[in-house]
Amino acid sequence: MRSGFVSIVGRPNVGKSTLLNTIVGEKIAIVSDKPQTTRTRIQGVYTCPQGQVIYVDTPGIHKPRHLLGEYMMQVSTRSLDEVDLIYYMTDVTRPFGAGEQYIINELKSARVPIFLLINKIDLADEERIKEFSQAFLSEFKFSECIPISACQKMNVSLLLEKTFAYLPEGPLYYPADDLTDQPVSFIVAELIREKALFLTRDEVPHSLAVNVEEFKTQAQDKVYIRAVIHTERDSQKGIVIGKDGQMLKKIGEQARLEIEKMLQSSVYLDLWVKVKKNWRDNENNLNQLGYRL
Repeated sequence: MRSGFVSIVGRPNVGKSTLLNTIVGEKIAIVSDKPQTTRTRIQGVYTCPQGQVIYVDTPGIHKPRHLLGEYMMQVSTRSLDEVDLIYYMTDVTRPFGAGEQYIINELKSARVPIFLLINKIDLADEERIKEFSQAFLSEFKFSECIPISACQKMNVSLLLEKTFAYLPEGPLYYPADDLTDQPVSFIVAELIREKALFLTRDEVPHSLAVNVEEFKTQAQDKVYIRAVIHTERDSQKGIVIGKDGQMLKKIGEQARLEIEKMLQSSVYLDLWVKVKKNWRDNENNLNQLGYRL
């Protein structure tokens, strides 16, 4: 048996969470086209006859603009020192730039094998993929360079095969049927945030946070969930609620369907919207919302 921890790092929106969900086989990390959708460390567990991989999905590495951003960068960079292998994930549709150079400089101090994953190869031809990879390979000596498509599952089996070849012998850290170490309430909150991000599009920036305040099973196995969507300003609260409450209703309906699928149970989702002024730059508010190291 081989087992170990693998950190997935890279710039925002390169497909880290999509890869995690694809490997695990369930949606445990939310995805959107918004930068910095992943805010905290999310562990996914993949178990097979060869052994077990505990994946650490991290926030995209970027220049922080507030305390939340600083917290996210601490989560990402600290993970480099706590794992057996690192996936550095890139996006073939985005050219090599200062962001990539910054990450490579951070990786130079790592003491474990590092794979270069070139994602979204379904959107590029072989010549483009080869040209793209050279910019990275000339800057750093990676243990492996593997072109993949996380959403199309291209070369994911190869990636897993290579991963087990580099992991040490070890036990199963989690039961074989575990997929994540995250509590259900965390995943519920993230699913609600995902729908809010998608439906409000560019009208509401990354100033949304979701907190599950009550989670209980009622009669006939129906689950009652009360959750609060926090915004930073009154104007954002109005957008999330929408005219006659229609936007909040849509968010609730779409989130409820995914939550019911996950829980395999009927759900009553009670959503509220509150303003928590400038919570991204307030340490107490960050702690209350679960963003703490």
